[in-house]
Amino acid sequence: MVRDRIILGIDPGTIVMGYGILTVENNKPRIETMGVLSLNKFDNHYTRLHRIYERMLALIDAYHPDELAIEAPFFGKNVQSMLKLGRAQGAAIAAALNRDIPIFEYAPLKIKMAITGNGQAAKEQVAGMLQHILRIPDENMLPQLDATDGLAAAYCHYLQINRPKAGKDCTNWKDFISKHPDKVRK
Repeated sequence: MVRDRIILGIDPGTIVMGYGILTVENNKPRIETMGVLSLNKFDNHYTRLHRIYERMLALIDAYHPDELAIEAPFFGKNVQSMLKLGRAQGAAIAAALNRDIPIFEYAPLKIKMAITGNGQAAKEQVAGMLQHILRIPDENMLPQLDATDGLAAAYCHYLQINRPKAGKDCTNWKDFISKHPDKVRK
């Protein structure tokens, strides 16, 4: 069972960075906030990286997350775009490291699969499922899907750390249930 914690989720980007913060209390996740950092007003790539780093530090100092879950792109068609995206991810990770926050990376496919059950789901599907799962009112949903992508990274991490671990000491379901009564709902 997940102890009470705060999870900061990040969808890195050089034009728009999405973020979402989940609070987990009594093993129940709830949205704390979500938003985007718009970087298109800055022409210089290094200025954008600096803004990402500063905004990450501000989020960390404001919400005191216990962990950072970040989307980790693993491939792309445009090498230059991937390089810039990797740098944006690095700036966010550096801010978390600066505050001694553990970092967990998830592939986009894994995040989409965790939220929707479909690794090829559209951003709108991910946003809709998060809205349903976390009971987010329509007025709190943002038009920028990068925000829900950041929240999706945080929720994926919550699901990942909350998975039951059968271990080798369990030989069958009956044995598992007897050793893990807290995992059984009646």
